[in-house]
Amino acid sequence: MNFETRSSRRFDDSYLAFRHPSGLRVFLYPKQGWHSTYAVIGTDYGSADVRFQRSDAESPETIPAGTAHFLEHKLFESEDQDAFERFAALGASANAYTSFENTSYLFSCTEKFEESLEVLLDFVQSPYFTPENVAKEMGIIGQEIDMYEDDPQWRVMFNLFGAMYHNHPIREDIAGTRESIAEITPECLYHCYDTFYNLNHMVLAIAGRVDPERVVEICDRVLRTSKEVQVQRLFDPEPREVVRTYTEQAMPVAIPLFELGFKCDGSLKRDEKFSAAADVLLEILASDASPLFKRLTDAGVISEASFGYEFFEGSGFAMTLFSGESNDPKRAAEMIVEELERYKREGIPAEDFERARRCVYGSNISAFNSVENIATTLMMFSFKNFELFRYIDAVADLTLEDVTACMEQILNPDCRTLSVISPLPEEESEVQS
Repeated sequence: MNFETRSSRRFDDSYLAFRHPSGLRVFLYPKQGWHSTYAVIGTDYGSADVRFQRSDAESPETIPAGTAHFLEHKLFESEDQDAFERFAALGASANAYTSFENTSYLFSCTEKFEESLEVLLDFVQSPYFTPENVAKEMGIIGQEIDMYEDDPQWRVMFNLFGAMYHNHPIREDIAGTRESIAEITPECLYHCYDTFYNLNHMVLAIAGRVDPERVVEICDRVLRTSKEVQVQRLFDPEPREVVRTYTEQAMPVAIPLFELGFKCDGSLKRDEKFSAAADVLLEILASDASPLFKRLTDAGVISEASFGYEFFEGSGFAMTLFSGESNDPKRAAEMIVEELERYKREGIPAEDFERARRCVYGSNISAFNSVENIATTLMMFSFKNFELFRYIDAVADLTLEDVTACMEQILNPDCRTLSVISPLPEEESEVQS
């Protein structure tokens, strides 16, 4: 196998990349002297992919909301032994998750890595769906849906998405609804599996104690070549403005939760430089070293430990989020907007930019001490057509002008929504308790 070596020009490190004849993209980050290994295989298929057209089909098709998540659950099951049991017998810890755009399967181990890798590659190629096991899973996922309906952190986020987006399927819960999953059949699952679990659309990333040649041997033995089928994701046009600027729901919480979102243009293709600029910008604006954070905490408006922020984007959507606990969510949102407008009016101080750039760079370098972070980042960057060391270089080479231009794109106060989860009225709280 001809490995492509990708090296950093800033520090002494590199990783390997190759495309297996089966179509699978593989990234290997050997960490000699480490005791643990982390492997993740993912497909470019998530909960937002409910409407699409295959290259061999005459027309588009729509599938029930929650299908990607349902498929993730069922793929661990086989006619003989559950994949979790196979991993446990080898001493490996396994898991899986579905996001809006991807589904990933992973394991970590300190020994028997090669045997565990064989299990991972085998079960993701061995779907087993029957009317009986699909019906059983509906009950399990239905309970999970109910659980998320009762989760204030989950609800503050999805209430925000619903108030922000008119048409994009990000409005819908990743697990779907009880009504939507009732439409899922074994035939539907097999069709989505054949469409999206094509190895040409999948990525395997491994970091830790790994022998590249042995990985190739295992791939040669286990992987089956699949005919490539192109898939076009289809989304209805999304207006630039938000649906509504405020949404609130009462739930049994002691302190109100809030999530403030700024809707961005989801049609743009962004690169490593833009991603780096967004990371540095939010470090300037809202990290615990920022003037905003000090003002919010000094005023007692937010709970220090709960405050968070991120730039979040995918196919057809993009937003900047600020979240936390607050006794006065509207005032917290006002203070965030005031600080944003101040920076737009006065400009970002050069010393604030340099502090934030160094902090983001240092955090990313520290992340190379985690095999989980390395493998997950390699996989996710591959789906975005990013390259790991190009992103690191982008952070190092970033300019104040880059960050200022980014601010104009991702923080438009005219396209914002505030989502709040407030405590139940006192009489309802007494009834529930």
